[in-house]
Amino acid sequence: MKVLFIGGTGNISSSVSRLCVEKGFELYLLNRGISGDEIPGTTRIAGDINNPLSVNSILGDHLWDVVVNWIAFTEADIIRDFNLFKDRTKQYIFISSASAYQKPIQTHIITESTPLENPYWEYSRNKIACEQKLNELYNRYEFPITIVRPSHTYDTIIPFSIAGSNGYTIIDRIEKGKKVIIHGDGTSLWTITHSKDFATGFAGLLGNSKAIGEAYNITSDEVLTWNQIYTYIANAVNAEANIIHIASDFICSIEKSFTGSLLGDKSESAIFDNSKIKSLVPEFRTSIPFREGIKNTINWFEADPKRKIINPETNDMIERIISAYLR
Repeated sequence: MKVLFIGGTGNISSSVSRLCVEKGFELYLLNRGISGDEIPGTTRIAGDINNPLSVNSILGDHLWDVVVNWIAFTEADIIRDFNLFKDRTKQYIFISSASAYQKPIQTHIITESTPLENPYWEYSRNKIACEQKLNELYNRYEFPITIVRPSHTYDTIIPFSIAGSNGYTIIDRIEKGKKVIIHGDGTSLWTITHSKDFATGFAGLLGNSKAIGEAYNITSDEVLTWNQIYTYIANAVNAEANIIHIASDFICSIEKSFTGSLLGDKSESAIFDNSKIKSLVPEFRTSIPFREGIKNTINWFEADPKRKIINPETNDMIERIISAYLR
């Protein structure tokens, strides 16, 4: 199977790329090479997808069984990809987001039929617009789409809810005994998926004709409270987190940039029904519990000191929120 990934070396996509190589796929990665990460067994095509004239020339006469865009975020991206790949691929997979589901959440378990609506986060609304455009292209032109909605997926990021993910700032605070914020009382439920588990489900969609025109959740079956998540992260660095609980509304009133990622996502309890992907890809199961997977992530950071980035601006922002709350 001949597959093109646009991106392919990120937090989620790297695991999928490696699994595809293991499965013997002929995998090409179209990217600018900025990350410096290479996936052995793949063929890199140097190019910038945001320069479609140049990419069209670079792709030449290539035809693909599957094209996956890991870095499409707007409707304009979808239109560009349609024009580039409508005659070049048998399947186009779009990476959407579980944050696109209705907020506030109206049902306790989220399925693929849960409405898409997020008034809090522009990122999510853009993903919804992408899905709407893809469905239009599928219905009008039979463009062979598949939509995937991952939730919070980790491998080379640390999945905190406040000022986390990229860098090592929050871990540094935990190790030094400084306060770290958990939104609300920490008892809301959240789903975190290791990228290797995600890859198992995702790989089963590649070249699968039954997936055309369909959307799929691919998430872990493990559900944790945010208090548990922070405890497991702290345990991974042999420390105890000095937690302060602050209401999401208050956090967003001080730092408005968190409105989308909190009120439009992480402040809600999120439990997903994976029965649809399991029915199509029976080998999909989530086998990496968070308490174990996060240890591997911490080890990845510690393997290279350059990855342990401490951001002074993030520290200042956290202190500002905490000071305002204590006042």
